[in-house]
Amino acid sequence: MRRSKTAAIVCKARAFAAKTRTNPTFDDPTAILLLSDVERAEVERAVAMPSRSLSYVRLVKRGAMMMVRTLAIDDAVRVAGAPQVVILGAGLDDRAWRMPELSAAVVFEVDHPESQRDKCVRVGVLSPRARDVRFVSVDFTSNDLDGALDAAGHDAAKPTMWIWEGVVMYLTHVDIERTLDVVERRSREGSRLVVLYFAPRWILPILGVRARLLGEPLRSIFTAAEMRALLAHFHFRVLADDDIPTLAARLSPALASDNAGMEHLRLAVAEL
Repeated sequence: MRRSKTAAIVCKARAFAAKTRTNPTFDDPTAILLLSDVERAEVERAVAMPSRSLSYVRLVKRGAMMMVRTLAIDDAVRVAGAPQVVILGAGLDDRAWRMPELSAAVVFEVDHPESQRDKCVRVGVLSPRARDVRFVSVDFTSNDLDGALDAAGHDAAKPTMWIWEGVVMYLTHVDIERTLDVVERRSREGSRLVVLYFAPRWILPILGVRARLLGEPLRSIFTAAEMRALLAHFHFRVLADDDIPTLAARLSPALASDNAGMEHLRLAVAEL
């Protein structure tokens, strides 16, 4: 398995959104620093496109989607205030290097070994804002997540904020349940979990074709009721579950407009 292509795509979208600043509440100066020279150049060329061109408009919409989900998850992390944050399928997530609210927290970045080797090169000499960042190499389809977290020093007796952003749609139900079993066993009361997932919508067959071309086929979708039942099975109570357009509308009319048609993306926040 090679490193994730979608990780670079979403990081470029965050970098584009930060460069264009279509919403003043969003700022992600670290995203551009995690990109390769080629990827940075792609972002700079995109920013310089005529604002009315079809390509630019598409990038604005992708960036707007990334803004909404990033801001929503950031808020969930702040509210939780947990001493430990575990990012499942971390990709090019930059919260440990961007969020001052993590200054007292230990962040565990869990990802496939090849993706993680790439991430370690990209972070280079960046200084973490978190108290500590620990890299945990795990293949969700085969490796021992429980043992790997234990070896990395995750303390199951302390509250944990679990972030599962943009991963479950690429996993089978068996792998999802296996992971949630570990999450439940390593969570004390008050721990929280945020999950970004795909819900059934007409656009999914199109997205499925694109995902297969990237070598990362879609494998799991859930209705809100199914996600609530799944998390309840592992004793997590859903506190909120909204689609991206609903979250966008709470931020600004412009973001709501740019996120029209994104109902297939939902974000659930749950507590043990």
